Amino acid sequence: MKIAFYGSSILSSYWNGAATYYRGIIRALVAHGWQVTFYEPDALGRQENRDIDPPSWCEVVVYPATPASMADAAAQASRADVVIKASGVGVFDDALLAAVTAATRPDALRMFWDVDAPATLAAMRDDREPVLRRVLPALDGVLTYGGGPGVAADYAGFGAKDCTPVYNAVDADTHFPVPPEPRFACDLAFLGNRLPDREARVRDFFLEPARQAPHLTMLLGGSGWVQGDLPPNVRAIGHVRTADHNAFNVSPRAVLNINRDSMAASGFSPPTRIFEAAAAGACLITDAWPGIETFLEPDAEVLVAHDGREVLSILNGLTTERAQAIGGKARARMLACHTYARRADIVDDVFRARLAAKRKETAA
Repeated sequence: MKIAFYGSSILSSYWNGAATYYRGIIRALVAHGWQVTFYEPDALGRQENRDIDPPSWCEVVVYPATPASMADAAAQASRADVVIKASGVGVFDDALLAAVTAATRPDALRMFWDVDAPATLAAMRDDREPVLRRVLPALDGVLTYGGGPGVAADYAGFGAKDCTPVYNAVDADTHFPVPPEPRFACDLAFLGNRLPDREARVRDFFLEPARQAPHLTMLLGGSGWVQGDLPPNVRAIGHVRTADHNAFNVSPRAVLNINRDSMAASGFSPPTRIFEAAAAGACLITDAWPGIETFLEPDAEVLVAHDGREVLSILNGLTTERAQAIGGKARARMLACHTYARRADIVDDVFRARLAAKRKETAA
């Protein structure tokens, strides 16, 4: 059976945190027998910053970022048994959603996959997602990157037939312990692009502790950060390729996760970097948010900080031996509970059950 997946990019993680998620989920779905074609626009510099070649397990169609080319790509939805439009494609999102919905066969599934549910729901509440609000009741279901029971209830309130959280996870073949590298050595590292709804939290949880503890060395990865704006003990290194993530995660004494405002508030939205870092055996410090215990056990598998003062307190008391023990337990939890193979089991069950029901309904 065939899946047509319309998303931001599977080839590039450049300004595209969903890339690792897409790769893990889709590769695991292929193991269930699905044939997947991923449609992504040539936009936002992503094709110039690819970090993987087109994979053997998924056909990738890169289309020019023009209305006509988008329409041609959307028309290919008619060939698929399951059609997925993801949030945050980045160009022509509304038009693409309307086009793929119209092109999908009556006996095929129309699915919306939300990789930023808190932001999408806020936009619908503010009437900034008129197309999604209009077509949502006609879709066969919603899958979300995270969000937990609250997000599912909110989607139901907007008329969604069903909403299934499919949380981030790890591909154990991609993220694993490697020898540390001197270029990433430091006391604390953070990886995240500079975004308006994250910047204040990065300042509070990362930059302010750095200013208060000039004896500590800090590493800042991600696009948009300017070295001259940072404390002297913080070194900005720009975009970090996916191939370097393992070394980035294992070389520091600890790695920091900072959720964006909306995801921290809604909870149950662990970003990819939590799973990547834990699978590599890193000692992870995260900001506090509802649901963290669903994924890692606080104080045993992850360290939780409510503000920058607690980040600094944790670092001051963190020995190398304890950091390694926490990292080891976190990796064991990832491999036991949070692989993309487990997530794909959920998605496969959802697709097969709904597809059978849809075809029975269509044939009646």
